[in-house]
Amino acid sequence: MPLVAGVDSSTQSCKVVIRDADTGELVRQGRSSHPEGTEVHPDRWWDALQEAIAGAGGLDDVAAVSIAGQQHGMVCLDADGAVVRPALLWNDTRSAGAAAELIKFAGGGDPVAGAGYWAGATGTVPVASLTLTKLHWLAQNEPENAARVAAVCLPHDWLTWRLAGYGPGSGTEGLRALVTDRSDASGTGYYSTAAGQYLPAVVSGSLGHLPVLPKVLGPLEAAGKTRDGILLAVGAGDNAAAALGAGAGLGDVVMSLGTSGTVFAVCETPAADPSGLVAGFADATGHYLPLVCTLNATRVFDATATMLGVTLEEFNTLALSAASGAGGLTLVPYFDGERTPNLPDATGALHGITRANYTRENLARAAVEGVVCSLADGLAALQAHGVNAQRIILVGGGAQSAAVQEVAVRLLGTQIIVPQPGEYVADGAARQAVAALSGRFPEWPLDTVERAASEDHDGVLSRYRSYAGFYTR
Repeated sequence: MPLVAGVDSSTQSCKVVIRDADTGELVRQGRSSHPEGTEVHPDRWWDALQEAIAGAGGLDDVAAVSIAGQQHGMVCLDADGAVVRPALLWNDTRSAGAAAELIKFAGGGDPVAGAGYWAGATGTVPVASLTLTKLHWLAQNEPENAARVAAVCLPHDWLTWRLAGYGPGSGTEGLRALVTDRSDASGTGYYSTAAGQYLPAVVSGSLGHLPVLPKVLGPLEAAGKTRDGILLAVGAGDNAAAALGAGAGLGDVVMSLGTSGTVFAVCETPAADPSGLVAGFADATGHYLPLVCTLNATRVFDATATMLGVTLEEFNTLALSAASGAGGLTLVPYFDGERTPNLPDATGALHGITRANYTRENLARAAVEGVVCSLADGLAALQAHGVNAQRIILVGGGAQSAAVQEVAVRLLGTQIIVPQPGEYVADGAARQAVAALSGRFPEWPLDTVERAASEDHDGVLSRYRSYAGFYTR
């Protein structure tokens, strides 16, 4: 049976899974860490990919490989194919001012009109996360580097390009070999999800000139081959790959708790939200993926566990031992600023503290409830734009927490499906590799646990919203 490789090049690490193309059975896997920070030289991703591939036993017996990666990261290449400067990642908020400027300019000075323009043109209102705003920041703050930019691509595009044998010294021919897919292109801020095409004037207006942009391939198209003759699938953004890996279809909402939190739905029509809450992305299969993203998810758990001096396992035990509502303690988890709502300079806050409720157990519970409440607001934003959530698929590292699952069934009001632990982004990429080989996506079995919705009898979500609302009043 042929084997395929799926890669998840995320913010924190690189994971590689090798699976049987016919059955989906996991054969072997490897992993390597990425550097910390919001600015990383792409060479570190390449090094980690090589280490993870070696840890997975190599690719000698693999027929096809696909790379899914963190979205929005700005990778700038010069005319020779060399990296101009370290990549700015999705969670780098230095371009918040550039985002506001782009919105205002598009509206002739009126930010409301500008937001309407961007929602209609690209499906997404600019925020600090997007590649477009980072390019605008680059032009304003590093004009010498901006002038050197001959091509702009995304993390997964660059890794696919390197696997195809390109890199420094490739020149113009190499730059024109860059490819991407519609899911990752839709997160740049200069691609129309509805029309399926780039907006060149938007790029040149922000950067000062028009660089080479990766060719956007269809879901089943191949991106070429490695030097060893392995077929390269086009790849995908991490959220689109997670939807594939979790088996999400029309009517499903995926809620992912990783470094960031995301809530997205598989839909037949593109989204355009002038408020900027919902990003109108595309998926990896030909459908659309309206998405809400938060900057703060499992790192809130990490930070709280560290402060309490406990392991994550002990943190979850503490959270489960507290009553729903944490005795009135409410955490607004904007530790690293926030993307949804768009508050890049915000900080977190703990409300409702009394001597009676200020316990380790309640603090752990409030951290979990705060993160889930933030994602519940994301779900509400999707529903306000017509998404009918028939079930929620809970994925990501945080999804395996019993405390997260208990809070989710109380606060989300919808049936919860929790797949067994796995690398869903890498698995989605592996499915895409099969599709490049066979011309169709495989129907691999998925082992899940179903949990019926409960009710928020303690008013946790409404109390959270009353405190979170202070930020936007």
